[in-house]
Amino acid sequence: MSGRPLPLIVLALLTTLLTGCVMPPPADGSAMAPAAEEEAKQFAALPDPVDGSFNAVLVHGGEVAAGGWDHAHNEGRLYLERTVEGVATAHVENVTDDVTRESVLRDLADKGFDLIITTSFGFMDATATVAQEFPNQGFVNVSGQQSNDTNYASLFGAMEASKYLAGMVAGARAAEDGSYRVGYLATVPVPEIVRLGNALALGMRRTCPDCVMDLHWLMSWDDPEAEAVAAASMLDAGITVIASATSAPLPLLLGDGRSFMYIPDKRASACEDAPDACLTATYWRWGPAYVLIVQDMMDGTLPSGNHYYGFPEDMLGIYGFMEGQVPQPTVPDWVVPEVRAVLQAMQSGEFTHFDIFTGPIRDNQGNLVVPAGVSLTQSDLEGIAPELGTHLGRPGCTICMHWLAEGFAPNAVIPE
Repeated sequence: MSGRPLPLIVLALLTTLLTGCVMPPPADGSAMAPAAEEEAKQFAALPDPVDGSFNAVLVHGGEVAAGGWDHAHNEGRLYLERTVEGVATAHVENVTDDVTRESVLRDLADKGFDLIITTSFGFMDATATVAQEFPNQGFVNVSGQQSNDTNYASLFGAMEASKYLAGMVAGARAAEDGSYRVGYLATVPVPEIVRLGNALALGMRRTCPDCVMDLHWLMSWDDPEAEAVAAASMLDAGITVIASATSAPLPLLLGDGRSFMYIPDKRASACEDAPDACLTATYWRWGPAYVLIVQDMMDGTLPSGNHYYGFPEDMLGIYGFMEGQVPQPTVPDWVVPEVRAVLQAMQSGEFTHFDIFTGPIRDNQGNLVVPAGVSLTQSDLEGIAPELGTHLGRPGCTICMHWLAEGFAPNAVIPE
């Protein structure tokens, strides 16, 4: 009986030898564990700082060549490099999952970048973690809500101001067309997109009190096929102007030759995709904001706190109305002076994003939401719930951004 286990032992030894499971690593360290090898490859693939320069790096969740959000940030990076002497910039694309985000940020900090800018909400927690580990370097997260008082800032902007102006243009065009119908293609039902839609509707009602805005939720940040289907449905319903929360070229997506006006988002060059149909475009100018942050750092001040910039800081644009631009020929002549006057008031700080949301404002059911003389707070605009406000150390919202302004069709809703 004592000899029966022998074949099993032999089999086990053979299996071990074949798989190499018990082989120790070479003493000279020439072999590396797969995870460590992958980390080394990632570190080597990342850009390096430039000796003798102030080094800033942008980290993207998508590709800058795809247009839209990441493209606009890359334009801002190039603007920074052109504008401030002694600054070198780099960027990293397609950083998508939570584990990779944190390791990429840590590696960039290890390499010695002075400023690391993460360009979307999904980087917020990872940026906060790495900022704590590198207290002498600057970190900025765009569109997040976290910050600290030492070296980590949040950055966003009052795009609702551009949307208000675009709504004025859209309303004027719909009135000229005689349709009195404007469509809004919204991405996902978060407070930011609701806020922008409400500003669009309020601007529309300023120049066309009888206009109605139809709403379609795409339920995605980027779905050109769904956007084309929704736009076609709006045109079938008699809408003549469509404003989108994306930079997609709607006429090219449809490809059926139908005549309508559209207002894309995110980048100034969006109107170049279909110039005959583009009424105007709302867009970001991240470069001036980056310049402000870098100049402060070069003067010895690390970024901290929450920054919400707008037209006074030259961070926003409305195509056809900025310095050196000419309105599109399809913009009604009579509305141009009014849009320019409001824009000038925004640039001077006389008319702010809080003024856009000063009551009386009713919702699309006729209920009074913002009483006369009351202005929404920043937490109201961002939809910061009281519990979240406590966590962030700021007041929570009292008139939270979960309503649709008068001007939206009565059947328009915000999905739960």
